Amino acid sequence: MHTLTYISSATTLMAVPDLVDLLEQIRPKNHALGLTGMLVYSGGGIIQALEGPRRAVDEVFEAIEVDPRHRDVTVLERRPVEGRVFSDWSMGFRNLDRRELHDATTFQAFLRGPAGSGLGDDAVPTYDLVSLFRTHHAA
Repeated sequence: MHTLTYISSATTLMAVPDLVDLLEQIRPKNHALGLTGMLVYSGGGIIQALEGPRRAVDEVFEAIEVDPRHRDVTVLERRPVEGRVFSDWSMGFRNLDRRELHDATTFQAFLRGPAGSGLGDDAVPTYDLVSLFRTHHAA
């Protein structure tokens, strides 16, 4: 089992319906490949964590690197892991506006906001991903 987390910038801003359409396309493929993860989008900035078999993680990431919808793709972490963090998500998703991204400075603040609602066991790893995003993305 491997995990890979990257950040990138969208070449064009995506509206929520566009993001939902994209997720509807990638979730079945991720499921078939045994991938799980989370994608956070904010104002054109993207952070995504992929987890699953190394070959599948590498295959999907190689496609992302050449996808014309991404630029400045930067790997933040790539490593073997004991188990999945986002085991219930073929690809979880949160769209955060600038205020939500910057206001979620503590776990409690994150849980009180719309971005933290309904995450259940995925709340802590999603908050960790949002914190990493805030650190590495100049939104």
